[in-house]
Amino acid sequence: MTDTVVISLSRFLPDARRIAAFLDADIREYHAGIFAEVFPEFRRIVALMSMGIVVRCIAPHFKDKWVDPAIVVVTPDFIYAIPVLGGHHGANDLAKELAGLGLTPVISTATESTGRDSVESIACRSDCDIINRDSTRVVNAGILDGKTKIYTVPGPGIILAGPDVSILVHKGEYTIGIGCRKDVSAEEVTQAIHEALSHAGITLKEVMIFATTAKKSDEGGLREAIAAIPANLIFLDDDIINAEVPSTPSKAKKIGLVGVAEPCALAVSKHRDMIMKKKVFGKVTIAIAR
Repeated sequence: MTDTVVISLSRFLPDARRIAAFLDADIREYHAGIFAEVFPEFRRIVALMSMGIVVRCIAPHFKDKWVDPAIVVVTPDFIYAIPVLGGHHGANDLAKELAGLGLTPVISTATESTGRDSVESIACRSDCDIINRDSTRVVNAGILDGKTKIYTVPGPGIILAGPDVSILVHKGEYTIGIGCRKDVSAEEVTQAIHEALSHAGITLKEVMIFATTAKKSDEGGLREAIAAIPANLIFLDDDIINAEVPSTPSKAKKIGLVGVAEPCALAVSKHRDMIMKKKVFGKVTIAIAR
């Protein structure tokens, strides 16, 4: 199955088939409830029908811009391709792709409509994910005003960034929260990571980032182990960690935190779904989220 579907009213099916063939997409005939069926199934949706039908049908299914599918309406006269949902998350690119069929993309997002990139499009083109997604509004506004700067920092390194700085790392589905005892060795951290990954049934290539408390920034063994993978390690401040609600009690309250492994994993995760509650491996505690 592809990640793209074309939905069309029956009278427009010939043009819908052209689109589906061009995009190597599935095709579905419109019926009541069709959008409820395809929302969780496809990443990109092309709707060949009036805008009003689409808006009314998709409104009850919105969850979050980071997980909702990209939706483009193709007008029944087969002239325009209009991103309706997820412009920065694939819809603008899909509309531009449909220009190959002679359709005119109608781009309304502020950055792209003025010929500028968005941080989301930069991340996509760089095959990266954005760790601190709440930063994108301010960063995109800065791009629009010509104030946002882009820096490449080859690792290993440590970046201390404010809330208005978007941090991009290589794509991955999982985040690992990690805590450790004082003076833990790199070997102990490495062993714990491998055991945790084995327990969860995932590989290092699927891990987007490791996260821990800023209180552990001086743990050389922890930094050394993550750098040797090599992987990304982010240090989170107390406010970010304490904004999360861990599922299990933690002794970290002694140092003013609700926890370490679980809240750190959740804070930088895409779906805020804990797939492995914290487990202790010797001197290291690990939790995994997606």
